Amino acid sequence: MTINHHPSDETLLRHAAGTLGAGPAVVIAAHLEGCETCRRRVSEFESLGGAILEGMPLEPLRVDALARALERLDLPSLSPRPETIVVRQRHPVGLELPSSLHHCDVGPWRWLGPGFRWSKVSLPGNSDAKVLLLKGRAGLKLPAHGHDGTEFLQVLSGSLFDERGRYYPGDLDEADTDVDHQPVVSSDSECICLVALEGDTRLHSALGRLLWPIVGF
Repeated sequence: MTINHHPSDETLLRHAAGTLGAGPAVVIAAHLEGCETCRRRVSEFESLGGAILEGMPLEPLRVDALARALERLDLPSLSPRPETIVVRQRHPVGLELPSSLHHCDVGPWRWLGPGFRWSKVSLPGNSDAKVLLLKGRAGLKLPAHGHDGTEFLQVLSGSLFDERGRYYPGDLDEADTDVDHQPVVSSDSECICLVALEGDTRLHSALGRLLWPIVGF
């Protein structure tokens, strides 16, 4: 599988530093499972961060430092290491899920429009995260939209395209506030994507604005 679209260095740096939001981190982790190039890049950023920490003066620990560390140990990791053996599992939505979703609650497919379905992904301990699976039939034009934040979209199966390029399984599209587009599902098969949103989606059509509240965010 050839991957042609990757997260930006800024996003990978945020992921390595642990400052990326929980929703986007799940999508980036799904991308890292199949992208050796980005895994190496994250490792480089982590090594750089370690070197910076070693050069910093020591600071006294917070009183609750141990309790906070033990609490974090109970949370599933969203960032697979390069040596991790990726085990995928099937889900009732009918596809093999990335391992970054194994600890998430993935709902059933729900109607969003003609030929368009969605499934809510709930992250443990992060009820505000905006994560979902989208499925479109072959040839479907998704609603034209822009973004108040960044949309992270990982193609899991099938393909889609817009004026910026074509996206196949393993590709990640990072669409920020400068992007206004109308993705189209390729005509040969349906397309399933994992999506996380920072901020809101600006829908340009009346029908899109009518349907999107069904998703709930």
